[in-house]
Amino acid sequence: MPAEESSARRRDRSRGTVPARRVLPPGLLALPAPAGPPLPAGLALRGKPAGGFRRPAVPRGGRASGSPRTPRAGGVRRLYEQARRAWDRPLTAYYLILGSSLLITVLGLVMVYSASMIKALDYDKPATYFFRKQFLAAAIGAGLMFIASKMPVKLHRALAYPLLMITVFLMVLVQVPGIGMAVGGNQNWLYLGGPFQLQPSEFGKLALILWGADLLARKQDKRLLAQWKHMLVPLVPVAFMLLGLIMLGGDMGTAMILTAILFGLLWLAGAPTRLFVGVLAVAGAIGLLLIKTSPNRMARLDCMGASEPGPGGSCWQAVHGIYALASGGWFGSGLGASVEKWGQLPEPHTDFIFAITGEELGLAGTLSVLALFAALGYAGIRVAGRTENPFVRYAAGGVTTWITAQAVINIGAVLGLLPIAGVPLPLFSYGGSALLPTMFAVGLMIAFAREDPAAKAALAMRRPGVRWKTMRRRVKKRPSGER
Repeated sequence: MPAEESSARRRDRSRGTVPARRVLPPGLLALPAPAGPPLPAGLALRGKPAGGFRRPAVPRGGRASGSPRTPRAGGVRRLYEQARRAWDRPLTAYYLILGSSLLITVLGLVMVYSASMIKALDYDKPATYFFRKQFLAAAIGAGLMFIASKMPVKLHRALAYPLLMITVFLMVLVQVPGIGMAVGGNQNWLYLGGPFQLQPSEFGKLALILWGADLLARKQDKRLLAQWKHMLVPLVPVAFMLLGLIMLGGDMGTAMILTAILFGLLWLAGAPTRLFVGVLAVAGAIGLLLIKTSPNRMARLDCMGASEPGPGGSCWQAVHGIYALASGGWFGSGLGASVEKWGQLPEPHTDFIFAITGEELGLAGTLSVLALFAALGYAGIRVAGRTENPFVRYAAGGVTTWITAQAVINIGAVLGLLPIAGVPLPLFSYGGSALLPTMFAVGLMIAFAREDPAAKAALAMRRPGVRWKTMRRRVKKRPSGER
């Protein structure tokens, strides 16, 4: 009987005559059964065949034999994806503006020292004369850039009207006999005493950007920009007033930059095409008239693409700028080894410093400068395109237009593609009057890049206190006495 057998079996087990059934540990239940004869009933693995299974051998290359070969992901594509993710980070514009502007300024200091040594000796000055003045201006400009980067947007808007009025007053003083002074044939300088001079028209660019951005932002908030008269008035009349004061001194290069800023603001404000073309046609007609009525400007226009100095050396500067670039080769003749700065190139440390850079640093050096300006321009466009604040959009777009247009005009003149306009290369050429407002404008861009909500959050996470709180381990508190 089954019942009697089971009771007898329990009785024998208690006496130790029948071995107890062995129970496998839980870890052994997942192991495959070894190949060979079947195991006893007590050792049979649940859910596994008695014969077990053998894992296929995988060769050292990582692909099982007989499996289809899959294409390996290209390293170039992975690098592209990583670069794209890094490019889309919230702080990309912030680091691009800060890094590219500082690199341009530092490289400009080096090239100013190299290009101005012979010029300083010609004036019976120490070889470091121009470098020391530029270094002092760069130090003051760095302080202005830091202050501007920490100022809130409301304070930048509050500075618009006072800066415009002060700039107009200084530009009027330039035309007063005995106060203003002429340099290079242009009456656009104020004498400050000693070796220091000031060119108020350089600050006029910054004043027009801040005032115009504030004006357009307030009109956009009131939804008045849809009417053409509100878009043009009073922006265009005030810009024409600044242009008239600049042209009284004969500085057409600065007038071209100011015109580019005006068109940039109108474009960002959404001016209709016919209105934009109309203003452009009026400005072009005025510019053509000013060129035709000036023999000096006509001579500069005739020197575009010249390969010979011409009669009387009228194209001497343009031709020797090309000579400097052509003799640089791939990597240049070496820092300080320029030949053209020994009296051949009239303005080696100001308008034609890019030519000396090409001669001493070669194509690699000039392309590096172009890449830095391209990065700065892209970052400015990115800041202007991603913000929701209309003032930030107009101001960032105006600063980007200013720096980009001035760099294009200067480099185009050195390459012989544009007439020589007499404008410095931003952040690079010698000149404190040009460097100070430009560095303040860069600080303005840095402040705008920090105002982005995603950038604010990313910068907050980089603070030491927040970083420690977010990275440290959270350990559960255990009751006393527990080990």
